Amino acid sequence: MEAALDGKVALVAGATRGAGRGIAVELGAAGATVYVTGRSTRAQRSEYDRPETIEDTADLVTAAGGHGIAVPTDHLVPSQVRALVDRVAAEQGRLDVLVNDIWGGEHLFAWDTPVWEHDLDKGLRLLRLAVETHAITSHHALPLLLRGRGGLVVEMTDGTAEYNRDTYRNSFFYDLAKTAVLRMGFSLGHELGPRGATAVALTPGWMRSEMMLDHFEVTEETWRDALDRVPHFCISETPSYTGRAVVALAADPGVSRWNGQSLSSGGLAREYGFTDLDGSRPDAWRYLTEVQGPGRPADAAGYR
Repeated sequence: MEAALDGKVALVAGATRGAGRGIAVELGAAGATVYVTGRSTRAQRSEYDRPETIEDTADLVTAAGGHGIAVPTDHLVPSQVRALVDRVAAEQGRLDVLVNDIWGGEHLFAWDTPVWEHDLDKGLRLLRLAVETHAITSHHALPLLLRGRGGLVVEMTDGTAEYNRDTYRNSFFYDLAKTAVLRMGFSLGHELGPRGATAVALTPGWMRSEMMLDHFEVTEETWRDALDRVPHFCISETPSYTGRAVVALAADPGVSRWNGQSLSSGGLAREYGFTDLDGSRPDAWRYLTEVQGPGRPADAAGYR
């Protein structure tokens, strides 16, 4: 995929860490100019209070071979998003790829807590961060994307439509947020398809994000040390894997065949032939359905 996206312009909304950072860096490795946004900067951290910043992400994009541009943006503030898109339009005159990866809800939901017991303010905040931000960003960015033909919108979520249809996802608020984003991919596909663009919903598998590695007290180099405590972590994948999925879609002249669909990193790896950084092809959602869900012993053989 090297140089597959030379001359293309991407906006990764929510690129401070995790999937957003992985996607931005892989788009850069494919030659794209990538605008990366978020609330954590070198001057000020968000309420996450973590060390990753959008400037760091932009530097990684450039180091990978693209051109990374960091723009501090709170995607709940329409005026900031409008200014962001105006800047992209002024500097580039085009937008080829929009990735809506704004989230910020890890500290806002309580596992297996019914809606009447869940903190209401946190639940509503989660919905605003996970759903309203995506709507605001699409509202302002899509007219620029539609100036040309062949644009791609990727709505990042957790879980495929099939898996989430039959599975309760952690809590009322989390479940609702991730299902809403899946539906965004479908709805945007309906609106963009006739206008020459494509929209999809995309989920990573069990991702080895910075926060997940810290939670298990491991690094990317030592992540297998966590298997003694969490055996099913054997199916995990890096953020770069999802990034390569986005690059494969963005570089595919026939990407419109996916319009409105729910996709996964593992499923797209089978279709396009890309691998994770270690050369494997984790298929987390098939593993969750066939191994972890039924309570079988952890074994990733045949799933990566």
